[in-house]
Amino acid sequence: MLTILYVSDQKTSKEFYEKVLNMAPVLDVPGMTEFKLGGDCSLGLMPEKGIKKLLGDALPDPAGAKGVPRAELYLTFNDPAAYHKRALDAGAKELSPLQSRDWGDDVAYALDPDGHVLAFARKTKPHTP
Repeated sequence: MLTILYVSDQKTSKEFYEKVLNMAPVLDVPGMTEFKLGGDCSLGLMPEKGIKKLLGDALPDPAGAKGVPRAELYLTFNDPAAYHKRALDAGAKELSPLQSRDWGDDVAYALDPDGHVLAFARKTKPHTP
């Protein structure tokens, strides 16, 4: 699975996610940067101009939503506090520190430079339907 975030500046976002994820991208070419998150999950960063060029008027211009949360990336780690701290150190805006949530995870929330919500989580008990 590849999740793609539309970003205003590919280089800035690449550098941000390199710091947060503590890894280099597996792909970094004009128009797309990808990070392998684990298993068959990857995170892609595509410039807003690129998706606008690709889909034209079939999609509202994502640049018009600057600062409006457009996606939440919910990432689970053994040490979510370390990832949350790296995000803040890299320039993310804190929304909520790490705390236990009523669905059974410990989660911290931040905004990346494009306003995407980042959730850094640790499963603390199994989810029940």
